[in-house]
Amino acid sequence: MKLKPIDITLAAVFAALMAVGANLTSMIVIGSVPITLQTFFSVLAGLILGSRLGAISMTVYALIGLAGVPVFAGFSGGFGMLMKPTFGFILSFILVAYVAGKIVEKSNSKQRFVIAALVGMAINYIAGTNWMYMALVTWLEAPEGFSYAMAWGWMVAPLPKDLILSVLAGLFAPRLLRTISKTTRTFSNKAA
Repeated sequence: MKLKPIDITLAAVFAALMAVGANLTSMIVIGSVPITLQTFFSVLAGLILGSRLGAISMTVYALIGLAGVPVFAGFSGGFGMLMKPTFGFILSFILVAYVAGKIVEKSNSKQRFVIAALVGMAINYIAGTNWMYMALVTWLEAPEGFSYAMAWGWMVAPLPKDLILSVLAGLFAPRLLRTISKTTRTFSNKAA
């Protein structure tokens, strides 16, 4: 896959949006889960950039954070994040963007965008919550009385926000995609 300058720019924009989305509201924490806008931006990356470029942008975000730049929730970063209970959510963003992008690449109807966004959100919840549970019972100290049901209980608080934002991403993405396409064509024509 040969990347054009506009592809690199858009991937960088979505990596930056993830950093902003990670820290906009991350001071609110339920259990071990910070409330962020990352699910929204990872879904939107897949819907706008497609499967491959969306996954690349989320991989860039994860690598920047692992390199020590404080782009993860709570302005954290570094290789030690691998051991945190919420690192599964960070990994899931790559898969979220890939799957959401793959779904809309097959058909770009409005319903398909919303379905892709909701599937992406579900992937984020399933992968992230299972990683969190595994981390807390395996290599971290789980809170007193911690159970699999409790891990999922912590996810109830951000669920309405993520459902609404995923649907909005699905509804908003086709229009944003048309705008980006028009802008890119206009810029390309002026540069030629």
